[in-house]
Amino acid sequence: MSIKTEKKIESYLPKNTNGLKLNLINYGGRITNLEVPDKNGNLGNVVLNLSEEDYFEPNPFIGALIGRYANRIANASFTLNEELFEIDKNEGRNCLHAGIGGFDAVFWTVEKLSDSKVLLTYDSPHLEMGFPGNLKVNVYYELTNTNELKIAYHSVSDQETVINLTQHAYFNLTADFNKKITDHEVFINVDAFLPTSGNISTGEIRAVKDSVFDFRKPKNTDSTIDDNNEQLQIAGGYDHCFVLNNKQGLSLAASAYDRKSGRFLEVFTTEPGVQFYTGNSLDGSLKIPNQSGNYEKCSGFCFKTQHFPDSSNQPDFSSVVIQAGEEFFSETVYKFSVKTEEDN
Repeated sequence: MSIKTEKKIESYLPKNTNGLKLNLINYGGRITNLEVPDKNGNLGNVVLNLSEEDYFEPNPFIGALIGRYANRIANASFTLNEELFEIDKNEGRNCLHAGIGGFDAVFWTVEKLSDSKVLLTYDSPHLEMGFPGNLKVNVYYELTNTNELKIAYHSVSDQETVINLTQHAYFNLTADFNKKITDHEVFINVDAFLPTSGNISTGEIRAVKDSVFDFRKPKNTDSTIDDNNEQLQIAGGYDHCFVLNNKQGLSLAASAYDRKSGRFLEVFTTEPGVQFYTGNSLDGSLKIPNQSGNYEKCSGFCFKTQHFPDSSNQPDFSSVVIQAGEEFFSETVYKFSVKTEEDN
């Protein structure tokens, strides 16, 4: 079912002095274009996008800000101070990315702060999507002159609540969305990941050693994504939260490298986890704007920095609870550069 609204999509175009260009829209705070150079200096868009009308149709959160709660919550419910909160169900009996009408499907207020930086704001009322508290959210997007896309999240609630925010950009460093991302070299700075059952975290923290989930040395996914591994079979590919080896502050979470274009992406975050997702739900039903063809499985990948899924129901996971008046803060940096064969 499409979303009907009298509001209109507006675009904003931060850029840096090196030619990097970011295009984002007020609907869902979505990133719709990110042009970065290849090894020959040629700019290309490295994020999947949609035609304007397709953003209002069902789609797998392409380029969107996600909240109030990124990832899945089992049985679409959680208990806070002995009070049960029932939230939107939009994936069977579970809640995915806060349910229908999440932050991906609202209009944000956007303020241009400079040529390279914008501020997005949204006030989420008490019990929107079932979550407690009036929540004020500020998100900053900034392109730095060191070719970084910085995303900073600030939120405050007037009562105790749970929160987990992320950005759902799909990357393809080839800038050709008819090409699969399975030959990108992926590195993830982790020793453990979170197994799932029916796409819901089991609560186990499992070592990646000697498994298809070990990305501590960069590798392509083409040799493992179709492996006869129960976890990959459940998700149809990689769609798992990895437990980052973060210490304190901003630290390296993951990287991806496309050898042909030379584009190299590094991800730094203050978050404890990153969801590595290989675009398993892309099924050919969405058209690629300005290119021939449709988005197929593995047309793009996501590095979604976040707290762990279903943390509100998993006492052994890091807390996602904030108190009334307490500021939630999170920062993620996507840094772009180029590598040549000599660099490897």
